[in-house]
Amino acid sequence: MKPCHTLLITGILLIMVALAGCTTQAPPAATPTPTSAPVMTTTTPTPVPEPTAYPGALALKAEAPFGIAGKTGTATVYRAEVHPEYTWTSPSFNSPREQSQAGESLLETQRGYNTEKPKEGNAFLFVWVRLTDTGTERMIAPSPGQFAVDYNGKTYAYSSLRGSDVTVGTVRGTQYDYLIGKGGVAGYIQPGESNAADGFLIYEVPSTIDLSKAAMVVTLDSAHQSAWKLA
Repeated sequence: MKPCHTLLITGILLIMVALAGCTTQAPPAATPTPTSAPVMTTTTPTPVPEPTAYPGALALKAEAPFGIAGKTGTATVYRAEVHPEYTWTSPSFNSPREQSQAGESLLETQRGYNTEKPKEGNAFLFVWVRLTDTGTERMIAPSPGQFAVDYNGKTYAYSSLRGSDVTVGTVRGTQYDYLIGKGGVAGYIQPGESNAADGFLIYEVPSTIDLSKAAMVVTLDSAHQSAWKLA
């Protein structure tokens, strides 16, 4: 075979190989696998129940009847105030003799009013009550220990003043317990509006108290219990 023929055949073969390479289809591109978006989860906080007033509590100034064995009366809670502290004075406590017996020096401030402060985070709640004998005979009045403040699932007992001659400077009136019996001992009330036992009781409560959700609960006698909203 002549060299020119050899070169011609070789060239043809190279062209055919090149054309075959151009017509070969490339493998299809891989389809990307879809990825799902991350699932967002939210946690709903457990609701904290709000404190509510005592079930069935009466409105301020509403009257509740009580009494047994023909002796009748009415009771009401008609006012409530919160004070961060209060001042008071007493002729006996503030006297030089009382101070000498107590072993305390008679400071200038003690000749006037003394300041009563609650524990940290607390305040003083003053609640005014009135009990009237509507019958014809005298009747036993509930003792201060039968009056309790209910708030947020807790019960608060009253705190007595130092004595019957104590005068509170920041509020008007007399503490209820010294109207019927010294130191909270139950006493009697006589018939008639003019003989009503009308005074305040003091409670040490949280300073954040919401009076609209607090109540005064009173055991008036063995057959009657009442409660009053304080706002």
